[in-house]
Amino acid sequence: MPATAVAPLSVLHSEWIKIRSLRGSLGSLIAVFAATVGITVLVFATVGRSEITSDDDLLLGAFYALNFGQIAALAFGATAVSCEFLNGALRVSLAAVPRRGLFYAAKATVVGGCAFAVGTATTCTAFVAGQAFMGDDALSLGDPGAVRACVGGGVYLALMALFAAGLTAVLRSAVAVIGTLVPFLLIVSFVIGDMAGSAADYLPDRAGQQILREHTVGSLGPWTGLAVTALWAAAAVLAGWWSVRRRDA
Repeated sequence: MPATAVAPLSVLHSEWIKIRSLRGSLGSLIAVFAATVGITVLVFATVGRSEITSDDDLLLGAFYALNFGQIAALAFGATAVSCEFLNGALRVSLAAVPRRGLFYAAKATVVGGCAFAVGTATTCTAFVAGQAFMGDDALSLGDPGAVRACVGGGVYLALMALFAAGLTAVLRSAVAVIGTLVPFLLIVSFVIGDMAGSAADYLPDRAGQQILREHTVGSLGPWTGLAVTALWAAAAVLAGWWSVRRRDA
């Protein structure tokens, strides 16, 4: 096989080995699943059907714990990239893969792919586990929007991981990125967002979470909302690519 065909696969494999080897990255990836499914089971086993009202979006409620899982996804994206900026690791990586664009593309691909695989498994498991406690009020995968939400939720988590990964390539610090994004999601989106009117619909989390709703609200639909989140992630990844290519290792 030509060397040009082997090299990208080798770089992808090396990035996958890094993800598996670093406890921070692997732990954050596991936490996406553990936190989301664990909180889902805890909440639904405790609350069950007692808090259901006719005004609830039951599909969105099924993915309540994704609010916690997305924080772990941000941590995964940030730690997977920040490891390159510790103790001169980036110089070693670039010595092995001198083509910076290939190196960065491989890292982004592995981060996004791992986050999507784990994220989709997470949303499907959380949905099924939570609805097991709902009795006659349970939703099934055959209900309108359920499969879309399960798959779209995995895409959403992958996009949030890539959003954090791109910003980390720019700021070169997982602490800075997580310290910025977590308050942004918990405070700006929920508090300031309620006062910002329709502009809040275009925040990355609010836009992307339209995919989890049976009946969307605001100016975006499920797929257009996810597309807005994809634009946020793409902007961050491109900014990270520019930083990796232009700045000293």
